[in-house]
Amino acid sequence: MTYTWTIQLFAGLPERFGVAAITLEHNSDTITAAALKQLLAAAYPQHAALIGIAFVACNHSYAADQTTLRSSDELALLPPVSGGEEPASGTAASMEMYVITADPIRESDVVAKVIVPAHGASLAFVGTTREWTHGQRTVKLEYEAYAPMAIATMKKIGDEIAERWPGALCAISHRIGIVGLAETSVVIAVSAPHRGDCYEASRYAIERLKQIVPIWKKEIWEDGSEWKGHQLGPWNPTVPLTDY
Repeated sequence: MTYTWTIQLFAGLPERFGVAAITLEHNSDTITAAALKQLLAAAYPQHAALIGIAFVACNHSYAADQTTLRSSDELALLPPVSGGEEPASGTAASMEMYVITADPIRESDVVAKVIVPAHGASLAFVGTTREWTHGQRTVKLEYEAYAPMAIATMKKIGDEIAERWPGALCAISHRIGIVGLAETSVVIAVSAPHRGDCYEASRYAIERLKQIVPIWKKEIWEDGSEWKGHQLGPWNPTVPLTDY
């Protein structure tokens, strides 16, 4: 008996593979994430190097190599997310803490979600499209997200912050689609009883977002474009941040 395995693709992968999702036939209903990647590499040897640095997602969570997968799981192959140098979708309800949206984001709306009487400090990190990077002029950015998993991992960041800095609150809104020059792509709002915790939690939130949230960006120039992934060394979203 054979089983059908369907693996969704994101960011630049559909362009590379020529399909939005890969379908494989395999003689088992279970397989490890590492073995699935081996099957994909055998089926697409020209993309083996890219498959090797990608991660498998299973039911909206990153799957370590030894994780057992089932053919009925929701599976995706995720290239490195758009971490890098320091600076299907729709709008969610206004008071949801974690939002993926194609609409413009207002900083004040996100900050309002974390303002509570018990907190004396709040901060907003606002990421915008910059024009020049390493001497190359960007015309605009295009963002893509694996939306349900992106929201789940943003909530994970909020939970981690609440554990590390008791009482701290976090809200994150991220754009998808085209984001023009000087337009806002992401707002991360954090509040805490005291400013020291607020500063630390805010920095943690943006670094963790760049590490684990499945959002990708395409830099679009006057003469071309390129999907940008993680640029801070080997990408491993299954490990915690160690500098906090």
